Amino acid sequence: MGKLKVLAGRDVVGILSGFGFHMASQKGSHIKLVRLLDSGERQILTIPLHNELDRGTLKAIIRQASRYISEEMLKSHFYEE
Repeated sequence: MGKLKVLAGRDVVGILSGFGFHMASQKGSHIKLVRLLDSGERQILTIPLHNELDRGTLKAIIRQASRYISEEMLKSHFYEE
C-alpha cells in the first residue's frame, strides 16, 4: 500500500457517500453516516469534520469502514499510489 492521502472530514464523507452512506445526524463536529441494507441491517460510521484528519484518525476510519466495504475498494480513495 502507498502513503495515506491528506484528507478533510468532508472528503471522507464524500468518499463514503459513494458507497451508499448518508448523513443521519450531526453532533458538534462529528457526523454519523448510515447505510441501510436490503436485509434491514444498519451500518453506522462516525466521521469528524476536521479540516485535516490525523493519520491515526484516518486509519481508524478505514478500519471501521472495512467492516462493511472491502479494503481493496477503499484503498484507491485513501492511499496514494
